[in-house]
Amino acid sequence: MAGPLCQGWGLGAALRSRAALRPLGLLAPPARGVLGPGTGTAAGSGEAALEENPFYGKYRHKIQELRRSNPDVFESRMEKRSEVKRQPVGHSKQGEFIRCMEEKAEGLGSKTSKGGFTKDKTLDSILNVEMVKEKSAEEITQIWNQYFSAKDTVYAVIPADKFDLMWKRAQNCPSFLYALPRKEGYEFFVGQWSGTELHFTSLINVQTQGETAPSQLVLYHYPDLQKEKGIVLMTAEMDSKFLVVHDAQCLANQVQLFYATEHSQTYELVETFNHRSSEFKYMSVIAELEQSGLGRELRPGQASDKS
Repeated sequence: MAGPLCQGWGLGAALRSRAALRPLGLLAPPARGVLGPGTGTAAGSGEAALEENPFYGKYRHKIQELRRSNPDVFESRMEKRSEVKRQPVGHSKQGEFIRCMEEKAEGLGSKTSKGGFTKDKTLDSILNVEMVKEKSAEEITQIWNQYFSAKDTVYAVIPADKFDLMWKRAQNCPSFLYALPRKEGYEFFVGQWSGTELHFTSLINVQTQGETAPSQLVLYHYPDLQKEKGIVLMTAEMDSKFLVVHDAQCLANQVQLFYATEHSQTYELVETFNHRSSEFKYMSVIAELEQSGLGRELRPGQASDKS
């Protein structure tokens, strides 16, 4: 059953069971690797420091598999990780690994990219665009919401002016650091725009796998009907081994918070991350989430207490 995420957009999440989300107070992230590069709080180096990250267990299998199959590459990645930790947090190679994924998929002649995501996913593959052109924006919105309400995904109908603002800002600031509330604190995800697609992967994923790190969530934006109907349709695909719908919901909400905001101080965080990365402070993201209320939307272990 679908529930609204953001009233201004009609952003929704399709869930098998709609759960009440309880408030989450401000959790200071632990002073371990969870904070990511450039924060100056992650202690140690190499694999030992990596294991201190509270989210290491989530990726342990892939990391150990890489160590067994190609120890030289593993050691090289650990060295690069140490180098990255000495750089400002904005120095992400998310864009490079997205392009790498796309090039590999093209070479294989496949429509499915690494991680099972659909490559070149068009609106026509979901909706009969020619047929809906005869309908009003309200009717298309209803069709879109009804179609995705039975699916485990997030979706939205975005007003054209809001998407124009997001798109303009994405050209100038294509990447940002997002935070998901967890029991241990916050898990950071890097989001990178690639055309009208917005790819997310965890920061620890980037640190351990570099440019080959796969996306874990992709938000697909379709401006096909933007001029005629004044709306942009959005849906998503995610890697269910690492993220659930509530996680995708929280990240999608943050895109609106940071890229479609009318508050200059909020968007300034995005600009700082992209253009003045040495000045970027991760706690500013967390503070903004808490102030907006988004940080209280998701807390593992409590979201399923009520249904």
